[in-house]
Amino acid sequence: MKSSEVSSTNQKSSSQKQSRYFEGVGRRKEAVARVRLFTKIQKIKDGIEVNKKSYKEYFPLLEFQKIVEAPLNRMKALGKFGITAKVKGGGIRGQAEAIRLAMARALVKFNPAYKKRLRRAGLLTVDARKVERKKYGKKKARRAPQWQKR
Repeated sequence: MKSSEVSSTNQKSSSQKQSRYFEGVGRRKEAVARVRLFTKIQKIKDGIEVNKKSYKEYFPLLEFQKIVEAPLNRMKALGKFGITAKVKGGGIRGQAEAIRLAMARALVKFNPAYKKRLRRAGLLTVDARKVERKKYGKKKARRAPQWQKR
């Protein structure tokens, strides 16, 4: 009887620690991002955390910071959510754009009414362009070797 009481109290304490969040996954080129959108603002510096760093620290260029902020700016929700993102693979631009897509998807899960505005802004559109593979007999994917007369 005591063991069941202990397990029930452990379940209560673990459920109190977990806060509610909405998750979205975004991909771009080789980068994959998983974003969690917390309804309660947590102790996250600048509101957005990428791989346990502030997004301003992870993306030092202003251009990439704007890409990451885009869905929140569009919904006028910057600072209203706590956001954590785990991203891997690809380059810095691919990672920023993967986070943007994942964040937009998480916002739609939070409030389906946001879908129309985010879709119109082009933030829910998947950019499927990837690097084309190199073919044999060519120098790159399409670049042929220089033609020789003899």
